[in-house]
Amino acid sequence: MAAAAAAAAAAAALARLAAAFLLLAAQVACEYGMVHVVSETGGPRGRDYCVLYNPQWAHLPHDLSKASLLQVRDWTSSVLCSPADLPPKGFSNQIPLVARGNCTFYEKVRLAQGSGARGLLIVSKEALVPPGGNKTQYEEIGIPVALLSYRDMLDIFQTFGQAVRAALHAPKEPMLDYNMVIIFLMAVGTVALGGYWAGSRDVRKRYMKHKRDDGPEKQEDEAVDVTPVMICVFVVMCCSMLVLLYFFYDQLVYVIIGIFCLASSTGLYSCLSPLVQRLPFCKCRVPDNSLPYFHKRPQVRTLLLALLCAAVSVVWGIFRNEDQWAWILQDALGIAFCLYTLKTIRLPTFKACTLLLMVLFIYDVFFVFITPFLTKSGNSIMVEVATGPSDSATHEKLPMVLKVPRLNASPLALCDRPFSLLGFGDILVPGLLVAYCHRFDIQVQSSRVYFVACTIAYGIGLLVTFMALALMQRGQPALLYLVPCTLITSCALALWRRELGVFWTGSGFAKDLPQSPWAPAPTDGPQQPHADPDAAPAPVPGRQTPGEDAVPTPPPVEQTPEQSAPEEKLGADAPPQEPERLAAPPGPSA
Repeated sequence: MAAAAAAAAAAAALARLAAAFLLLAAQVACEYGMVHVVSETGGPRGRDYCVLYNPQWAHLPHDLSKASLLQVRDWTSSVLCSPADLPPKGFSNQIPLVARGNCTFYEKVRLAQGSGARGLLIVSKEALVPPGGNKTQYEEIGIPVALLSYRDMLDIFQTFGQAVRAALHAPKEPMLDYNMVIIFLMAVGTVALGGYWAGSRDVRKRYMKHKRDDGPEKQEDEAVDVTPVMICVFVVMCCSMLVLLYFFYDQLVYVIIGIFCLASSTGLYSCLSPLVQRLPFCKCRVPDNSLPYFHKRPQVRTLLLALLCAAVSVVWGIFRNEDQWAWILQDALGIAFCLYTLKTIRLPTFKACTLLLMVLFIYDVFFVFITPFLTKSGNSIMVEVATGPSDSATHEKLPMVLKVPRLNASPLALCDRPFSLLGFGDILVPGLLVAYCHRFDIQVQSSRVYFVACTIAYGIGLLVTFMALALMQRGQPALLYLVPCTLITSCALALWRRELGVFWTGSGFAKDLPQSPWAPAPTDGPQQPHADPDAAPAPVPGRQTPGEDAVPTPPPVEQTPEQSAPEEKLGADAPPQEPERLAAPPGPSA
């Protein structure tokens, strides 16, 4: 009996907690809407402005044609907290504008409704908050109440004059905006092109690494292999910078903008330079001189290209807040930056790929879903920084995102999120895995099956991200969906092809200099391998050892690139005139 009584008491307590939670949720329920303003004197064309309203006071019509166009009464000199604040003749069939403060929303709207108002707009100089109340107050009030920003109120009267009419409405939100298609194509295209370019360039550099060329044509940057220590340092830096941006956004945002201008101009030059080098004209060089860098006599067309890339970056930096067109430059520079990064940064093994993706997976989920419970405002640190704090004095936005304006008539386009965003990290992190898959494809001659599968998995993960965004109507950590899709697909494919061992360790790649530990075989005897506990005995010339095609091996060190076959030809499919290879032990590869 005691246990039953305790269980009943616990159930009652849970019920009360649930009721309290539902009541709290009801108190802060809010939606974005629009107030359509026109001039009574037939001036400029009507315009929509953002409002934040609580549908529990009164619902707004979804269709503008069903909303009443009422006269707006400027009563912002009053806070409307007592009957003495009402005009002598009331607000008959009007929508009054009153100042926020000194009393509750309920007191304001009750006085407005009692004096004949058909709606109430509360002007706020601070951030817009949900106009809340309780259940009894909601049942008593029958007119809509909404918050309008002070800046929008000034714009209304400056544009349309003092004699204006307004209609309150709230269009239905579409599940997905059409701009998601543009973001999808840009993201998947960048990942596919960057992964393909990085893999092809890396293999080509392996072939030509031992050729010394210090001439002016050799301007490519060396790729950087990422180590586990570098991954840990990188993640710590990301966390630190994100927290610093959250607390010191207005000071650090200009630092990020400057870094983006420099890095994106470099990336744009790196992407366009191979195309310019193929042009059949303007190959003249700078005259002999002793200036830094110019003493190498670079081609004039490369200097012009560098000036063009710097000019594009500077133009974006100056006009970055022009919402009509600056986003096009930002996306172009951002894509170039991502391609340059994918070409320069290299993950040497699938183990390194897994470590990087899993650590950033945890990082992304933590800063989107966990930090709202740790901040005073209850907002996600990641979303707050990516979209820009609402109380920012600079109103600047971080440029490290692809952004496309909303293409439908939505209140979100005016209020909360006028652009749809995708961070560079959601492109670069999976893109490094795609690049690794392409390099592995070339080395083991798998007809780019890993590259294609990982790219398709990235596209599917991005579609899942968009679906989650539409269902939850809140910012999503894209890596939450991209990391499992790409990692599981790559791992499952390697397991199915029985190449998981070499795929995990990257042992399918030929080693960097020295190219091979094997000495060239004499014509009258077998090769003498370097001491290696895992190496198999060398085959007798003319005899093929079972399992020879299991693990490809590199060519002898003395061979020149012109004499030896490319490394991607190593294996059982190599032409018969290729030098003898060391046979692998019988059985499938690890």
